[in-house]
Amino acid sequence: MSSAAARRTVTLTAVAWVVALGAAAAVGSQPLDLGALLEGDPVALTLLWKLRVPRALLALLAGGALAAAGAGFQALFRNPLAEPYTLGVASGAALGAVLALQVAPHGWAFGAPLVYAASFLGALAVTALIVGLATARGGTSTATLLLAGIAISLSSSALILFVQYLADFHRTYRMVRWMMGGLAVVGFGEVLWAAPWVVLGVAVLVAHRRELDLLLTGEELAASRGVDLTRLRWIALAATSAMVGALVAVAGPIGFVGLVVPHVLRRWTGHDHALLLPACFLGGGAFLALCDLAARRLLAPAELPVGVLTALTGGPFFLWLLLRRRLG
Repeated sequence: MSSAAARRTVTLTAVAWVVALGAAAAVGSQPLDLGALLEGDPVALTLLWKLRVPRALLALLAGGALAAAGAGFQALFRNPLAEPYTLGVASGAALGAVLALQVAPHGWAFGAPLVYAASFLGALAVTALIVGLATARGGTSTATLLLAGIAISLSSSALILFVQYLADFHRTYRMVRWMMGGLAVVGFGEVLWAAPWVVLGVAVLVAHRRELDLLLTGEELAASRGVDLTRLRWIALAATSAMVGALVAVAGPIGFVGLVVPHVLRRWTGHDHALLLPACFLGGGAFLALCDLAARRLLAPAELPVGVLTALTGGPFFLWLLLRRRLG
C-alpha cells in the first residue's frame, strides 16, 4: 500500500465525516425547513440545535471511538477478531447499566444519571478483572488476556439475562430497548460527557502508534526494539476501556463498528497506525452517523435502533469480506 494512497484514504474519510455531519443534521424523521431556520423560527432552531446536531456529534464520536478502539485492540492482541465486545469491556459496561436500571432507573450519581455512572464503572471493573486474571496466571500473554476477556464477556451476558429475568415488565422493556443501542439525545450533555474520554482514548492510541506498528511484527521483535509490552497493554487497555465505557453509557452497546471498519480501512491504508487510526476515527464516525440517519428514515416516523441496523448490515458484510478474502 503506497503512502499516497493511504493519505488519500484519510482525506476521503475526512470528507465523508463532514458529509455525514451535514446529512445527519439536515435529514431526519421530520423535515427541516431551511426557510424557517433562516427566519429564526424557534421550533426549527430547537429541532436543529437541541436534537439533530447533538445526535450527529454523538454518532460521530461513538462510531469513531469504537472503530479506533477496534484497530487498537486488533494490533494490541494481534488478533483480527479483537474488539471491545470480544474482550468483554462493552459487556461489562452493559451489565453495569442493566443493574442500574433494575435497582434505581431514575437515580443519579457523580452528577450524571446512575445508568451512565454504572455503565462506565462496569467497563473499568471488567478491565481490572481481566488484568487481575492475567496477572494471577503469572504473565500477561496475549492469549491469556484475550481468553479472559471472552470468558468475562460470556459471563456478563449471562448475568444480564438473569437480571432481566428478575425484573418486572416495565424495567425489562427499558433494559431490552437500551441493549439495542440508540443515539437519541436532547442537548449536548451526553456529547460533553463522552468527548473527554474519547479524546483521551484516541490520543493514547495515537501516542503509541509506533509501538503498535512494531507489535504487529511479533512480540519478540517488538521487545527487542525497546517496546515494553506489559506497560503498553495496560495503558492502551485502560484508556480505551474508559473510552468505550463512556460511550456505551450514553449510547448503549452498538456492535460491529469496531470490528468491520478497521478491517475495511486497513485494506486501503495498510498497517501504519499513524494513518490507520485517523482513518478509523473519521470513517467509523461517518459510518455510524449514516447508519443512524438510515435508522431514522427506514420506519419513519418511528425509529429503528441503530444498534440493530449496524448488526444487520455489519454481520453479512463481514461474512462477505471473509469469503472474498478466502476466494481471492
